[in-house]
Amino acid sequence: MTLFKGAGVALITPFNEDETVNYDMLGTLIDRQIEGQTDAIIVCGTTGEPATMSEEEKLSVIDFTVKRVNHRIPVIAGSGGNSTRLVIDFSKKIDSLGVDGLLIVTPFYNKATQQGLYEHYSTIAKAIDLPIIMYNVPSRTGCNILPETAMRLGLENNNIVGIKEASGDISQITKLASLCRGCLDIYSGNDDQIVPILSLGGIGVISVLSNVAPKGTHDLVMSYLNGNEDRARKLQLDYLELVDALFCEVNPIPVKSTMNMLGFNVGSLRLPLTEMEEEHKVAMSKLLNRMPQEMLA
Repeated sequence: MTLFKGAGVALITPFNEDETVNYDMLGTLIDRQIEGQTDAIIVCGTTGEPATMSEEEKLSVIDFTVKRVNHRIPVIAGSGGNSTRLVIDFSKKIDSLGVDGLLIVTPFYNKATQQGLYEHYSTIAKAIDLPIIMYNVPSRTGCNILPETAMRLGLENNNIVGIKEASGDISQITKLASLCRGCLDIYSGNDDQIVPILSLGGIGVISVLSNVAPKGTHDLVMSYLNGNEDRARKLQLDYLELVDALFCEVNPIPVKSTMNMLGFNVGSLRLPLTEMEEEHKVAMSKLLNRMPQEMLA
């Protein structure tokens, strides 16, 4: 099954001054995404700072998101970790909240082998019924799902339905697309590679950019999928400077600072993440001021 086509937002988690979750702002952000035609909400993914949230907080944020979205678009919850058993336990708790699917990042720090990755995802898939999108981001986890392993997992597990590819390696993604035709949906995990991955048969993006520009990111993807490749390429290039700026420091530092600049009081980050460097704030502010306002809708 396909969980969604188009642009899914890797949603930030807004905090109050005391670092508790700001649910009022979270609701505002969710409504803005839906109004901007975002095709799915991905909550408690990397951009949502789950590494510094307790299990109780994550479950509360996911529950709030599911209720606020109210079946308008799919809600996909991050449930990855570096213990297979704990991922299963947490995923079962999420399942009871009514999410549409799970985003499960490769186990970090452990540096599992390809066989370890195969057994990790297979064991999770057999223990839960929810559809799963695997998340491959070697730069953050030290672990890379090779195309052959991804294909094996997709072929052998009906509920492993997709992969978010953020390796940045177009050659690897090309091989993945060649091997996985029909057994895995491919989503870009990098906002600067949306059109290249769509051109290889990808069906969407799980996007940081969508926090800032939900309508523009949706239009970029859907233009390509609907056959208007020229418009999609133009939007990809038009947003490139902003995308680069959103990754001038480790995600989600720049995107949270940017949302604050745009008037959304999303608060600060939890340590060990820190505020964006002043020189980057100045550069981002100048960039936002010269961008057409319709690009930030």
